[in-house]
Amino acid sequence: MYVYILKSKKDQSQYVGMSEEPERRLQKEHNAGKVKSTKSKMPWEIVYTEYYHTIAEARQREKYLKSAAGRRFRKSLGV
Repeated sequence: MYVYILKSKKDQSQYVGMSEEPERRLQKEHNAGKVKSTKSKMPWEIVYTEYYHTIAEARQREKYLKSAAGRRFRKSLGV
């Protein structure tokens, strides 16, 4: 399971998500306008990914990346 960070080419905002196939999800869902929370800021690009062996680990990391500390971490990545 992958945790990924997308960046909007429209306004540079970010989206954090998780998927078995982040590239497929980006093309078939995010950039196709099928995800309510990302539809208005298309197009998106993947700027960062991490792999986890279990869904539980990925979910925990996704939750962290969406927290205040996680936003600081994302900012330190420069993405």
